[in-house]
Amino acid sequence: MTGPTRFGVFMAPFHALNENPTQAIRRDVELAEHLDRLGYQELWVGEHHSGGFEIISQPEIFIAAAAERTKNIRLGTGVKSLPFYHPMIVADMMAQLDHMSQGRVLFGVGPGALPSDAYQMGIEVADQRRRMDEAIEVIIPLLQGETVSRESDWFTLNEARLQLSCYTKPRMEMAVTSMRSPAGMIAAGKYGLGVLVLGGVSDEALAHYVDNWGICQETAEEHGNTVSRDDWRITMMVHCAETREQALKDVEFGFGAWARYAQDVLPASPVPKDAADPIAYAQENKVAVFGTPDDIIAEIERVSGAVGGFGTMLIFANNWARWDATLKSYELISRYVAPHFTGARDGRIASYDMATEKHDGFSQSFMKASDASREAYEAKKAVKGKAAE
Repeated sequence: MTGPTRFGVFMAPFHALNENPTQAIRRDVELAEHLDRLGYQELWVGEHHSGGFEIISQPEIFIAAAAERTKNIRLGTGVKSLPFYHPMIVADMMAQLDHMSQGRVLFGVGPGALPSDAYQMGIEVADQRRRMDEAIEVIIPLLQGETVSRESDWFTLNEARLQLSCYTKPRMEMAVTSMRSPAGMIAAGKYGLGVLVLGGVSDEALAHYVDNWGICQETAEEHGNTVSRDDWRITMMVHCAETREQALKDVEFGFGAWARYAQDVLPASPVPKDAADPIAYAQENKVAVFGTPDDIIAEIERVSGAVGGFGTMLIFANNWARWDATLKSYELISRYVAPHFTGARDGRIASYDMATEKHDGFSQSFMKASDASREAYEAKKAVKGKAAE
């Protein structure tokens, strides 16, 4: 595997505090429709309950709305924070959503990204990964139609069984979020699930991912499972324009507000508070790429080469640019970046190269045929002229 064969978007979403939230969410739905028209294969929608920027609290509600307005794109929870819910409720919601989307739903799970979310619910951050694992352990059999009895310090299941089985058999595709710690990779290996990497693509981060992937493979083997790089999704922060200068000008609109949010709210900001120029820092330290389709291609190749290949490239939706420039960025990536990796251009290029290589011979044959046709016509005309005499 040399590069991703699928392209999608991971939408937290990020919306600056000075925006109308109603309009922001409507634009998120419009983005889902835009991505579907452009041929993106996946859209993952986040869940957050605090911080003010990431304002979708229930990705299932958003996915249900988006499923009615799209035709082909697969829609995923990105991710469902399992420690916040009774696992049977989560399994029930996902089974229903699988039917409502007619099999286009993806089930991303995680422990919860923001400590402020857990704080408000009285959940210890130290318990979140344990709770995630305990939830996955019962949700999978529930989705597969099994009867489950289990008691934990935070939920009880008494001969629990879903009344509505999944539309997708035996269940919808699942993936676990992973950042720097190996917790997500361990869960993916333990249960044979895909992986959603959300932790940036600096050289240091990529080295962590390689180590964690080894842990994932070891864990999978211990539990009799197999994991595939094809089910490995990596998010990347990019903004694409027709020139680098235009891309940099575009992100001046909203990158600063996003950087301040990352510094003030996120557990680990990719842009430090003492960065004099956040945009320049992000570019120089491989936090994000602001550039042309060729720049984005080069960045994907760098990431893929560093980790040894992965299946899906997810653009981290950011709203750094104005709306029209944001839509244009996704269009440029779908037109010029994705085909470089998916092979969509290969047949055309091979045909063009063959025609170019044989062009002189084809031209000579064409001219000879044309001359012969003209000569035949003149000869026939001459015969008719003689007959008329």
